[in-house]
Amino acid sequence: MPLSDSNLETQVPHWNPSNSPQKNNSQRGGSHHQTTYRRPVQAEKLEEIDRNSRSPGHSNGRSPNSPAQPRPDGTSQPPALEHNLIKNGSGPMEQNVQPPAPPEPERGFMPVLKNRNFLVLWSGQVFSQLADKVYLVLMIGLVASRFQAEGQSISGWVSAIMVAFTIPAVLLGSLAGALTDRWSKKGILVSTNLVRGIFVLSLPLLLFLSEGFHLGTLPLGFALMLMVTFVVSTLTQFFAPAEQAVIPLILERRLLLPANSLYTTTMMASVIVGFAVGEPLLAIADRTFAHIGDGVGIGKELVVGGSYCIAGVLLLMMKTGEKPDPPDTEYPHIFEDIRDGWNYLSNHQRIKSALIQLVILFSIFAALAVLAVRLAEVIPTLRTDQFGFLLAAAGAGMGAGAALLGHFGQHISHRRLSLFGSIGMALSLGSLSLFGGQLWAALGLITVLGVFASFVGVPMQTTIQAETPEEMRGKVFGLQNNAINIALTLPLALAGVAESMFGLQVVLLSLGAIAIAGGVYSWYISETETHASSQQPE
Repeated sequence: MPLSDSNLETQVPHWNPSNSPQKNNSQRGGSHHQTTYRRPVQAEKLEEIDRNSRSPGHSNGRSPNSPAQPRPDGTSQPPALEHNLIKNGSGPMEQNVQPPAPPEPERGFMPVLKNRNFLVLWSGQVFSQLADKVYLVLMIGLVASRFQAEGQSISGWVSAIMVAFTIPAVLLGSLAGALTDRWSKKGILVSTNLVRGIFVLSLPLLLFLSEGFHLGTLPLGFALMLMVTFVVSTLTQFFAPAEQAVIPLILERRLLLPANSLYTTTMMASVIVGFAVGEPLLAIADRTFAHIGDGVGIGKELVVGGSYCIAGVLLLMMKTGEKPDPPDTEYPHIFEDIRDGWNYLSNHQRIKSALIQLVILFSIFAALAVLAVRLAEVIPTLRTDQFGFLLAAAGAGMGAGAALLGHFGQHISHRRLSLFGSIGMALSLGSLSLFGGQLWAALGLITVLGVFASFVGVPMQTTIQAETPEEMRGKVFGLQNNAINIALTLPLALAGVAESMFGLQVVLLSLGAIAIAGGVYSWYISETETHASSQQPE
């Protein structure tokens, strides 16, 4: 029978200290006798208000700040009581209040590109990467037009340029990374681009002033080109770790994968543009700026040096939120910093395994750059000097794979992506060893190889960025840059020798076995660390 206002006093006792449940229980001791209490009328009234307020078109017309409402016993109820009961979770309506569902986060590249600082960094990377890839084309063009004698092979000149470009990459990567942790990352990115641009733009003047002079048997102009190449490569060793270290400063962790995907896409596009259209681009620039410098032809230097300078100016607008160290900060010896980087990698197996996979990945592609010449030779419909089409297919595949990861890879674990990519690379290389003599099969398989390679490279780079603390990023990325440069150098010398000794099929199958071994190793390390962390007491 419902409780009416008239019998409220008889069925619902007033509370007083003498009949509180705590006191009665202490008096009863172990008795199982229970007293039944009916809920106050105002609780039932609130339920009725709740039901009415949820009915279509109904409004109770009263806000928490409206005047006090009379109770059944004639006293007044505080105006905000109903509101407070609901707000504090003590009223009967609390179970009906559902918090709004969080919005589904955006996927793909758009949330990354909406970040102004990343957009500036990425725009600077486009110009800087283009200049990097076209720089060697510029050097070869200058050698051919100024120093190569008629009928003379250009290989010796180009080899000297490559040595000058490679020495800083092999020797200075770790040192540059350690110094990057001590200096402003933004300052490094801006200054390295501007100084590289100035050196490249000074080449026409240096070559003009040195014309007719020799350094021993070496033309002075060529010696100056080697010096400029060495400086540009040295500055690049500082730019690379600073670029990788600044990405986690300006982006949330969840956006690192699409950011690295976008960077990989841009890098692969710059490789294709640099090697495929670099020479025509520079030739067009020379014709366009032929009226400058009395027809000397400085358009090539303007394109490359200008791209570096544009990148530096763009990066001036980036804000990284870095806090400079106090002026009186005392730093340890630089070699102690390098040793700290090695120790950090040794004690963090997941980062070390990611770095090992990146080294394996770049080693495979460096070897493929050499083997592509042999592949072009055995394909009947392709000339040997057209091996660049095969490398362009690999670059296109990596770009496509990185774009797929940017859109769909954020909800897949990095270790699964890496293992899947390693298996796919192994299958692609194995198939290439069997069907590499057919043009379209070779192009398709190399493209697929590039797609799977991005499934390894992008997640592993993201893992290193996400799990390395800010104060160690320069050291770690410097070591990574150093290791990758060595990985790019050794296979160039060994792949050709191995192919001549064991044959193309055996070398391709061996590369596939190395790829899958790296993926399994990374999976095992990740699983071991995950299991160990789950066993630790909370």
